[in-house]
Amino acid sequence: MKLDPDQHAFLRDPATVAVMDALSPGNADTARFVGGCVRNAIQGEPVEDVDIATQATPDETLAALQAAGIRAIPTGIEHGTITAVVNGAPFEITSLRKDVTTDGRRAVVAFTTDWRLDAARRDFRLNAIYARRDGSLFDPWNGVEDAQARRVVFIGDPDQRLAEDVLRILRFYRFNAWYGSALNDAGHDACIRAAAKLAGLARERVWKELKKLLAAPDPGAVAKAMHLGHVLQPVWPEPLDLNLLLSIINADRGKGRVPDTLLRAAALCGGEGDAVRSLCDQMKASNAEAGRLVAMCDPAPERAGDVRPGLDGKALSRALYVLGRQTVSDRLRLAEAQGEGDADAGLRTAAAWRAPDLPINGRDLIQAGLKTGPHLGAVLSQLEEAWIDSDFTLDRQALLAMASEGRG
Repeated sequence: MKLDPDQHAFLRDPATVAVMDALSPGNADTARFVGGCVRNAIQGEPVEDVDIATQATPDETLAALQAAGIRAIPTGIEHGTITAVVNGAPFEITSLRKDVTTDGRRAVVAFTTDWRLDAARRDFRLNAIYARRDGSLFDPWNGVEDAQARRVVFIGDPDQRLAEDVLRILRFYRFNAWYGSALNDAGHDACIRAAAKLAGLARERVWKELKKLLAAPDPGAVAKAMHLGHVLQPVWPEPLDLNLLLSIINADRGKGRVPDTLLRAAALCGGEGDAVRSLCDQMKASNAEAGRLVAMCDPAPERAGDVRPGLDGKALSRALYVLGRQTVSDRLRLAEAQGEGDADAGLRTAAAWRAPDLPINGRDLIQAGLKTGPHLGAVLSQLEEAWIDSDFTLDRQALLAMASEGRG
């Protein structure tokens, strides 16, 4: 098989050509495309990131890029990785490598010029396909057949691959969610056997992989297999609510919604506040991630009301004003997945919502004769509640009149 440059734009993109001209001029064949860009091209999937393997050492790669006037960033030079940037587009370039030692979390590597040795240390056969500049392929592990059949199969012995890098357990399921059609039994069984070793990984690495998995269009079958195999038990702090996750996924697919990683993570936690707090703590989630997860799962403030599909316009507007568009949308989708009705109408309202501004402030009340102090804040809060109850129709004069009446 050969990739036709006329059908695969990344092969003829000027930025790509410039990088390859620097690394593999003419017919040198010292650099080849590898990994996701080749796999996706074979599968007819969009190519987003272009990775390149080279026989040059990292120092030689840096020198070649700099000589060509290409910005070069030593992003992982100790492991042989340089990032080239052309017109804002990044290209990850890695010297061919072979493993010297591995401990399941990190590897000591040596550089090589042997394409087969480099291929042998990769994780899956469909990721070990190399494309030359003209689109011709080097496929030492028959990865093309796997890519075409949408099979994710470990290179060589799955147990050995996992002993080298435990994170490959999660990568196996993530790649199946995105690019596979059915789990390879030997790979799945090896992941189950090695699952306990996930506990030794940095949680940030685990969380990053899990988010990528949950972002797949339909990770339901993969998540179910992981659940039945107890693969996530060493790293997921709470019992999994697989049914709620599947309900969210089915709603996404049926209604053409974009998959939402955090919403799906909340579903796996059963949509429960304490469970997502535990998850965020274990995974060292960012403050923004934790804030959103807790906001969608904790009991809503009483003044927001009960957020569920089918709210009338006034109640929904109140919830949107108090909680904001994101939290209301998240709560509507979780409630829908829990069987509380269709959320479409509420989601459309939330998407178009623009929060109104309270027509008065503390300065207005002072000018109207109220004294400063705690009482002023209490009056302003009461007026805000009245304004919300009016569906935001009370104007400044009406609110000032209410304030004067209250003062008297």
